[in-house]
Amino acid sequence: MAGLVTRNFEAADETRPFEDGKGRLDLLHTDGGAVGRAVFEPGWRWTQHVKPLAGTDSCQSAHTGYVVSGRMAIVMDDGEQGEVGPGDFIQVTPGHDAWVIGDEPCVVLDWTGFGDYAKGQSG
Repeated sequence: MAGLVTRNFEAADETRPFEDGKGRLDLLHTDGGAVGRAVFEPGWRWTQHVKPLAGTDSCQSAHTGYVVSGRMAIVMDDGEQGEVGPGDFIQVTPGHDAWVIGDEPCVVLDWTGFGDYAKGQSG
């Protein structure tokens, strides 16, 4: 492993588009695992734009991340809910839905939950 690694999401190892052009996931594969930058466009909702790819009733990925811009609502399967925005650190356990609030894309960096996200048969 190199002592210094720099990467840019504009040259991602993999890009996964969401249904209906409502955003994308850019992935960097690192020695420590996948790190993702998701761009969720206004009107994006997990149940509409990722559920068809995942094949599960709710998102089954755990997320540990940072919200760069935009706003998002998150509702857990048990009814717990919250809203996140720029500068927020988030940890979200499996079993949730989420959607963009407002007219600005929501950009999220995630270093635990995006490896299989929007890939098919996960969350």
